[in-house]
Amino acid sequence: MKILVAVKRVVDYNVKVRVKSDNTGVDIANVKMSMNPFDEIAVEEAVRLKEAGIATEVVVVTAGVAQCQETLRTALAIGADRAILVETDTELQPLAVAKILKALSDKENAQMIILGKQAIDDDSNQTGQMLASLLDIPQATFASKVVIADGKATVTREVDGGLETIALSLPAVITTDLRLNEPRYVTLPNIMKAKKKTLEIVKPDELGVDIAPRLKTLKVEEPPKRSAGVMVADVAALVEKLKNEAKVI
Repeated sequence: MKILVAVKRVVDYNVKVRVKSDNTGVDIANVKMSMNPFDEIAVEEAVRLKEAGIATEVVVVTAGVAQCQETLRTALAIGADRAILVETDTELQPLAVAKILKALSDKENAQMIILGKQAIDDDSNQTGQMLASLLDIPQATFASKVVIADGKATVTREVDGGLETIALSLPAVITTDLRLNEPRYVTLPNIMKAKKKTLEIVKPDELGVDIAPRLKTLKVEEPPKRSAGVMVADVAALVEKLKNEAKVI
């Protein structure tokens, strides 16, 4: 079984993002970038399936600028077999990424596609669902446990009411939640080995994919600063403030 894993290069989760002075977007100049945490979990899960003898090959893919090769090398150091970079300077929205992943899935004949449930930069939570629709295959989102047996995937999902367990026929799309696993620490020897693994670079045109943006960002602003809290004498005063000042009731 071949597993395709999608990863994304994002601003590191420890970095406080800042809005550009012209409000056109987020300033990423000289900012530490890393693999999206949910995607790191996806890579770890795919590698574990290979180590268990369930998967035969793990292929990681990302789309973006040339610097995204660093993210792919990290995935290769975790244990993926080879990598594909779809290189482009165009702003990629979820639908475009889903189209790219569909083209690569068809090309690679992947039996499973695993990706993070969302990216921590745009929080769209759309790519996995769009990909499953384009491929017309089953999907399981927010996975906290994955078991593969007898040509089927049994996935435990985290939903608002608790946990839900579903069975999927393969091929299928799975998006990972935080509690699925804990990614391993990448060691220096594995980083060195990753440099020798295959990293293929292709262009969207070679895949026959239209990645033109459908949405336009008009303005980006930081959220307003919170005002200090106040103490109230009793419930009546609290209700009065909620009603007349906060206007939430």
